Amino acid sequence: MDLSYPPEVQQFREEVRAFIAANVPPDWHGLGALDTDAAKAFVEQWRRVLAEHGYLAPAWPVEYGGGGMDRLRQVVLVEELAKAGLPASGSQDVFGIKMIGNLLLRYGTDEQKRYFLPRIIRGEDKWCQGFSEPGAGSDLAALRTRAALVDGEWVIDGQKVWTSQAQSADWIFLLARTDPAASGHRGITMLLVPLDQSGVDIRPITMITGDTGFNEVFFTGVRTAEANVVGEVGEGWAVAMSLLGLERGDEAATNPIMFRAEIDRLIELARERGVDGDPVVRQRLARCHSRAEIMRHLGNRVLTRWLRGEPTGTEASVSKLYWSEHHRAVTELALDILGPSAMVPSGRGPLRHYRTDDPGAPNSTASWATVWLHAVSGTIYAGTSEVQRNILAESALGMPREPRPDRSAR
Repeated sequence: MDLSYPPEVQQFREEVRAFIAANVPPDWHGLGALDTDAAKAFVEQWRRVLAEHGYLAPAWPVEYGGGGMDRLRQVVLVEELAKAGLPASGSQDVFGIKMIGNLLLRYGTDEQKRYFLPRIIRGEDKWCQGFSEPGAGSDLAALRTRAALVDGEWVIDGQKVWTSQAQSADWIFLLARTDPAASGHRGITMLLVPLDQSGVDIRPITMITGDTGFNEVFFTGVRTAEANVVGEVGEGWAVAMSLLGLERGDEAATNPIMFRAEIDRLIELARERGVDGDPVVRQRLARCHSRAEIMRHLGNRVLTRWLRGEPTGTEASVSKLYWSEHHRAVTELALDILGPSAMVPSGRGPLRHYRTDDPGAPNSTASWATVWLHAVSGTIYAGTSEVQRNILAESALGMPREPRPDRSAR
């Protein structure tokens, strides 16, 4: 691992700290300290401030609204924002900036970049991701949504499920089978599809938390321009797999900060509830603390490879498996500390719908109970724990490949 920062990067860190001091209230205690409505309003206003300073998409070229920064400065920026309890983006920028925006920078045509990227920065287009389908969640090669080229347009029929924030999105990037004769990973294409058209039916899914962020999306004769292909026709699988690597760099820097802040909040909860002297609770707290420190070192290793431009390899699977299983154990301990009151959640719930609550969040039963429910899903989304273990067993340990089902019989 290389944890050193050259002087010019340390100078940039001071610039970021000065920017934060000039743009947040003096009594700032983190986004989690605000109530839900105030937090939503702050995120929208803060997103505009980040965009104006080139901090919303720091790695993007300046001509598209980005900051033109190198990777090390990107890391410093997200580190300082996380330490200050500030968001690094808006509510749907994971899909618009981190995913499809970065993907277009790598695979998009000049026309696609000029049209879509500035609109994303300005907040004119919000995006969602259409990968998972009924019967094709972790096994995307089994997807059945189809697209055919008709009179210069792709005509799409099929269904997607677990589509986050589709009800508030303007566009969806999706995988569809464009070669019906091909099987498995072959013959799949990534398409950019506008959602405001007839034939699109978005149905929210009410989750156990009461939220409706997930959706089913049905496509019946839905159309998009022939040019709205990312990469080459039939090469969507390779494009989709490269998307996974785009998520790892800043997460390696911010995950340890967020999860360590959560451990501190958990320790405070134990003190508030008078169980910080219980030997079993103390032992479990120590384990959580130790895992958070291990995660920090693992993040540094992943981050070093990312900064060098090297593929993260199996470290990405180790990181995903580690943080998701760790988070479930942390939130289970929180519920054990809360005891029966966790069954009747009260107070403000979490602002975030994945991973930890925001820094400064109250130790309310609603926060911890809902984050626990989210933590269970963390072992499923972005690659289930079972899938990650298979990857590590086969790629890192050299164990025999798991038998694959014979799809030819379908």
